[in-house]
Amino acid sequence: MGIAGEGSDCFGYDDLISRDHDFGTGVCLWLTDEDMDRFGYDLSIAYNELVDSVERKYYTERLRERRGVMTVHDFYSNILRIDCDTDNCVMTEQQWYSLDHSCLKTATNGVIFRDDPGKFTAFRRLLLDYYPEKIWRLRIAEQLHDYSAALQVNYARCMTRNDTVAAEICRINGLKAAMELFFLLKREYPPYYKWTYRALKDIEDSESFAGRIQELADTKCNTEAWEGSRYHPERLNYKDRVISLVEGIAGEIVELLIAGGLTTKRDPYLESYVNELLQKKYPSG
Repeated sequence: MGIAGEGSDCFGYDDLISRDHDFGTGVCLWLTDEDMDRFGYDLSIAYNELVDSVERKYYTERLRERRGVMTVHDFYSNILRIDCDTDNCVMTEQQWYSLDHSCLKTATNGVIFRDDPGKFTAFRRLLLDYYPEKIWRLRIAEQLHDYSAALQVNYARCMTRNDTVAAEICRINGLKAAMELFFLLKREYPPYYKWTYRALKDIEDSESFAGRIQELADTKCNTEAWEGSRYHPERLNYKDRVISLVEGIAGEIVELLIAGGLTTKRDPYLESYVNELLQKKYPSG
């Protein structure tokens, strides 16, 4: 029994704004498949009668689906969108790779009050132990490429062409990649996108990385900085504050790569680390 899964209240982010929908008192009652067959139906009736005995303005059908009686298997499978083997507590590499970061955070948030059979917490521990190293490295490599392509290459190309719409898309895509990299290198799962920055600030020891992310989000395209300029892949236009922020964020990511034992070099161009991350050999079978 506990409160976990979908909903800002399960992340501890609930406020007056978020209480305008899918809000109300309730708990999750996680049963094994055997116990669901034995008494799940009667328990569901009793739970729903208790919930319905008190008027709740925002207690929607969606919230009713998130709380109440359910199997351990269904809870994890519905959130992760895969058929979870909660009995043997295992996942394949392909399953790990298919998972969305935010779904993993949703599956491991909240509070567990009691779990006598231990099946719910056992699968939760599997997820909290984080990605297998091969998948972890692959995900980092993907985000390094995305950040580098968006902000260390294409942003300058777009601004040189005076295409501010494409440049803004580069900035947003780069912001997303930068935050995902931070979580990956801290071995944490980020929550749903609207809570990602808040969660990043919660887990950062200093305010350096979050501060740069905030400033990059607030800094608009400076077309004057690119007037009369010609694109050159090795010539950075520091007249545009975005470029300074991009390189500062990249430098912090490099330090995280080094701290994580993933590299020993300090190349500010993040694409240069992709092959290094993917070249590690793993035993077959």
